[in-house]
Amino acid sequence: RCDGVIYRLPEGEKPLQIEKLLRREIDDHESVGSVRWLPVRTAQGTLSALGFWVGVTGRGTSLNQPLENVARVLARACGHVGSGAEYLYNTVSHLEEFGIRDRNLWRLQELVADEIRSIHGRTPGMGLLSTQ
Repeated sequence: RCDGVIYRLPEGEKPLQIEKLLRREIDDHESVGSVRWLPVRTAQGTLSALGFWVGVTGRGTSLNQPLENVARVLARACGHVGSGAEYLYNTVSHLEEFGIRDRNLWRLQELVADEIRSIHGRTPGMGLLSTQ
């Protein structure tokens, strides 16, 4: 079971909206396999939703990697729509707004923040504006 958030596309040119969504979420042709129409259970019944997932094998997966290793990569990663750290923060924050708290994502976020502080010579708990 996976708890998540489903967004409904506004009425209008849905094919164009889906194309824009795919361009934002997929960075190359190899990632197309990560897109699936999935059955989802909602209060209104079962619907089909476009989902993006990372399988257990393939490029870009972090299966069986310690969270510390994943954090080191995310703290330095940047793609066509922003940094990995920012994407993680936004994911955790938005899930929290819906009452979904994933302990592994929260821990990963803490580790990424610590890694970014260490890159910039700051210790955990130090303010970002500190001159020490």
